[in-house]
Amino acid sequence: MSKDAVDLVTKLSLFSEHWSPKVVARVNDYEIKVVKLEGEFVWHKHEETDELFFVIEGELTIQMRDGDVRVRPGQLFVVPRGVEHCPVADGEVHAMLIEPAGVVNTGDAGGPLTAEYDDSLT
Repeated sequence: MSKDAVDLVTKLSLFSEHWSPKVVARVNDYEIKVVKLEGEFVWHKHEETDELFFVIEGELTIQMRDGDVRVRPGQLFVVPRGVEHCPVADGEVHAMLIEPAGVVNTGDAGGPLTAEYDDSLT
């Protein structure tokens, strides 16, 4: 167990790839991840869990079939389990995700944007 605070800005400075979440901490059965987003992701859903997006820098639009949500720095949004959504970032967005360990970023969609599990920043 580390006795140092986790600096999210520093962790985000250690990588450049987009749509590839990095685990920076764990709490119980959940992982805290940082991610850089740019452009449009894929429509997907997570049947077994909600998904929390906390925007650190930039503006994120989370498209859902019944309307879009804009998330600005210092704001968070929780996509309920089973809700199909598609994150879109006009320009680079830095965000934190909180989700159960083992959640795949593309949910049920799969495909080329599915990120490899990465806990190298813990």
